[in-house]
Amino acid sequence: MERVEKFLKEAGTYYLATVEGDQPRVRPFGTINVFEGKLYIQTGKSKAVAKQIYANPKVEICAFLNGDWVRVAAELAEDDRREAKKAMLDAYPDLRGMYSEDDDNTVVFYLKNAVATFSSFTKAPETVTF
Repeated sequence: MERVEKFLKEAGTYYLATVEGDQPRVRPFGTINVFEGKLYIQTGKSKAVAKQIYANPKVEICAFLNGDWVRVAAELAEDDRREAKKAMLDAYPDLRGMYSEDDDNTVVFYLKNAVATFSSFTKAPETVTF
């Protein structure tokens, strides 16, 4: 899990894929944080991405960095505790202009049943589960 977090943070932007009905949806994300031994992402409850996650928590994350890429297939589970939201916002203080651990919009999800595959054009793929 730490390797996945490190890769995603170094990449800066990763892409989160969800499903809306039978249509895949992909968008850039930047928040990734470890809290209490779990890997978390953050968004707003009012956004379409949150509605898609609530309807179908299976997602995939992809990022590319220096000729390598990672794909993470996982399920997302909401953590509605204030402490989890605060940890994320403390890690990304620039988000505090839009989000607060005490508002009704901020939502954090942790990855579960995750399978990360690290790939490149020059090495064999490596798989990590968490």
